[in-house]
Amino acid sequence: MHKIHNSEFRINYVKYLIVGLGNPGYEYDGTRHNIGFRVVDALAKAAGVAFEDKRYGFVAQMRVKNAQLVLLKPTTFMNLSGNAVRYWLEKENIPNENLLIVVDDLSLPTGTLRLKGKGSDGGHNGLKHIAQLIGQNYARLKFGIGNEFPRGAQVDYVLGKFGAEDEAIIEQQLPTACDIIKSFCLAGITITMNQYNKKKLEIKNEQSKQTEAGSI
Repeated sequence: MHKIHNSEFRINYVKYLIVGLGNPGYEYDGTRHNIGFRVVDALAKAAGVAFEDKRYGFVAQMRVKNAQLVLLKPTTFMNLSGNAVRYWLEKENIPNENLLIVVDDLSLPTGTLRLKGKGSDGGHNGLKHIAQLIGQNYARLKFGIGNEFPRGAQVDYVLGKFGAEDEAIIEQQLPTACDIIKSFCLAGITITMNQYNKKKLEIKNEQSKQTEAGSI
């Protein structure tokens, strides 16, 4: 009689590195530029896992079916994010195609979510440094923060906090951002883009305003 070993039932987990971009420190909590941190925080909270202070960032691990997600919040500050990304890709032996960067985006209306497989840095210093170290062929989930600021006030805007109305939109969209990340890991980027990039953002407020995700 054939003896069954536990090893025969081991699941081969596929690893993914999910990086939320932001700046470390209490003074940056809740700022527009730190929306990447908020997304991976929400993902970790929903999974019941905690971050640990490790080299180049806070790290947590979770599983979704056959995917093992390494969640990273770099502590390098935004302009040196590539150091953390490259280190953890190499440490965990994760290929670039299994990397997803969650990043704020000024060109998208607040709350709009857009998944892309590659592209330019769009003027974002975090993406710029990552591209310098590993190239531009990696996926990024862009989280719109709007661009309602006067000329010359971009830095103050991205390092400022959301107003009450926009904050409500952000809270509403965090679960969807988490769903996109899970789908990226389980279904792949093409299916996930087709499913989510054209979805309409329904703003739940008194006027029931709607804006189309991906209209820009």
